[in-house]
Amino acid sequence: MQTPGPHLETLTHRLADTPAEFLREPRIAGVHNPQAVAVAALVNDILLLHGARAPAASLQGFHGAQVKADRNRLALAMILCWLLTDDWFVAQQLAQQDLLQVLGEAARELAAASPAHQYTQDPERREELARIVLARLGFRPRDESAAQATDRLSAISGTERRRLLEASRVAEQRAREIREALAKKAAQESADKWSRE
Repeated sequence: MQTPGPHLETLTHRLADTPAEFLREPRIAGVHNPQAVAVAALVNDILLLHGARAPAASLQGFHGAQVKADRNRLALAMILCWLLTDDWFVAQQLAQQDLLQVLGEAARELAAASPAHQYTQDPERREELARIVLARLGFRPRDESAAQATDRLSAISGTERRRLLEASRVAEQRAREIREALAKKAAQESADKWSRE
C-alpha cells in the first residue's frame, strides 16, 4: 500500500452510483433467466479494458453454480467490475493476475461477509470495498499515509481483520516451528559433543 491511488471519495461515489446493469442477477448454471448477466464475459471485458488477455480456464470460476453463496459472490464480482472501470484504474493497466485476484478471491471473501448490494448502498460497506480493492492492488487512498490506510482498513473491515489475524497465526506457527527445530538441533549437537568426549 505504498503507492498512492485515487481519492477514496471518488471510489465510494462510483460505488454509490453503480448502474442498474451491474446490479442485475448474475447467470447461474441451470437457472433460466434471459436477463441474467454472464459474469465470465463481463470479467473478460474488464481484463481486455486493462490490456490483459484471459484464457478460458481463468474465467471458469465466474460461471455460477446453483448455490446462493455463489450468486452473491458473482453479484459482487459484477460490482467490482464496475469499480475497476474507473478511469484511474484503467490508466494503471493492471495485471491480469491482480485483477483476477480481486474479482475472484476478494469477491469471495467479501461476499461471505455481506450481501453484494450492501457494498453499493451502505456507506461503510462502500468504504470497505474501495479500501480492500486498493489494498489488494497495492495502492492506498491518495490523501492517506500507508500507516493511516492500513489502520483504517483494519478498523472498518472484518474481512481484512480476519485475514490479518490468520496471517499472524500462520507466521507465529512458522516461528514456533523454527524455534523447535533450532532447539532440537542444539540438543543434537550437544549430545554429539558429549558422545565424542
